[in-house]
Amino acid sequence: MRALLASALAVLAASAVPAAPAGVRVGGWARPTIAGQSAGAAYLHIRNTGPAGDRLLAVSSPAAASAAVHRSSIVGGVSRMRPAGPIAIAPGGTLAMGPNGLHVMLVGLRRPLRPGSRLPLTLKFERAGVQRTTIPIQMSAPDAGHAHH
Repeated sequence: MRALLASALAVLAASAVPAAPAGVRVGGWARPTIAGQSAGAAYLHIRNTGPAGDRLLAVSSPAAASAAVHRSSIVGGVSRMRPAGPIAIAPGGTLAMGPNGLHVMLVGLRRPLRPGSRLPLTLKFERAGVQRTTIPIQMSAPDAGHAHH
């Protein structure tokens, strides 16, 4: 009986297909702020390396009281900014945030974002789970001036 049970378990283990790992790669940058400035912006570049779609659900940072993904747009000649909600990222796809579009709005900065330092962020994804990263604080995107589009 033990041999039969052991061989049945071995067959089940061999036929089990492990779930493909969900994954994302996160990079980006944040703009410096000045003393007294209570809000700032960060721009992320997120690549979904997993086999299925994923969604960015939330963002936080110990550098700010709150953080959320917002979308800037111009409506009737007036600039508007609204919360973007969960952002879908297709399998193998990329989410590229930038000025005048999607960005992470940092509200209630605890201190100025200084050029040359790094901003810690925690991102929560539907499939990839919680991802922690730090991004450089600088005046422009890391590849500014080097784009070949």
